[in-house]
Amino acid sequence: MTAAVLYGKEDVRIEQRPVPKPQPGEVLLRIGAATTCGTDVKVFKRGYHAKMIRPPAVFGHEMAGVIEAVGPGVTRWIIGQRVTPANSAPCGKCFYCAHQQPELCDDFTWLNGAYAEYVCVPARIVELNLQVVPDGLPFEHASLAEPLACVVKGFDMIQLAPTETAVVIGVGPIGLMFVALARQAGAHVIALDARPARLALAKDLGAHEVFNAAGDAIAQARQASNGGRGPDVVIESVGLPATWEQALALVRKGGRLQLFGGPPAGTQVPLDTQRLHYDQLTLLSSFHHTPAHMRRALELLATGVVPAAKFISRTEPLVRLPDVLRELSGPTDVCKIAIKP
Repeated sequence: MTAAVLYGKEDVRIEQRPVPKPQPGEVLLRIGAATTCGTDVKVFKRGYHAKMIRPPAVFGHEMAGVIEAVGPGVTRWIIGQRVTPANSAPCGKCFYCAHQQPELCDDFTWLNGAYAEYVCVPARIVELNLQVVPDGLPFEHASLAEPLACVVKGFDMIQLAPTETAVVIGVGPIGLMFVALARQAGAHVIALDARPARLALAKDLGAHEVFNAAGDAIAQARQASNGGRGPDVVIESVGLPATWEQALALVRKGGRLQLFGGPPAGTQVPLDTQRLHYDQLTLLSSFHHTPAHMRRALELLATGVVPAAKFISRTEPLVRLPDVLRELSGPTDVCKIAIKP
């Protein structure tokens, strides 16, 4: 089979590898489509991922396809089913799983290998986090379920009301998904970004107002929210200390912040403790997803609440993946690229 193998920093090679054979509890997935992800770009630039991948290895984690074969002991799944696997499954036994926080599991089973013709889905993911792709949902759209599941989980924590105003800072693919969910919830939605093409897409997805971050977007967003008091909710989806600080400065008294974007390890952000305490701010953060959020994400894609087609900028063959990753490593207006084996 053809596969994209990560060897190190900015070193991805298209190779021929044997088709894997499913072991007990596993299924062999013939990949119909994979989609690019900011995490994959980070892995490409860094050359590894401390938790999920050690080179040399086939990588990529947003995928959907057809079950080609099943391993011994698999009875729930059959050859020919259209499915999408999550990139993880919790153990169900550790402290965090026992406390209903499976997204923080101490012993995740991880799955990488989307950038290939075939991948074996580990037994625990087959058991807990392999999902049926709804009829009529294309594979490249279904592959968005994993990142959308992360967003759904973060969005649930906000408890956004229809009467409220939400500002989304940074409208890459994740921020755009937040825009779609906030608009569907009936809130007044404002999007901030420095790229006009992304702001146009946010507007297309339902944002009521958009402001260019190259200007005085923070002041404009505050003035447009609650009579100048600031928004009820700010969602930070960039992952930089500067935008975390902007989010803290922007939210109204008594408001909520979803600090969704993860800054680099070791980063620190100064915190105005007087504002945090006396303005009664609520700080939220969200990591990863759960099997329940994967199921809900697929429903949102299948029903068009999150219009998947608007997130796919174009389609490329697997053999062009190294070039695609180099393109995405720099400034770009591209949202997601579907990779077809």
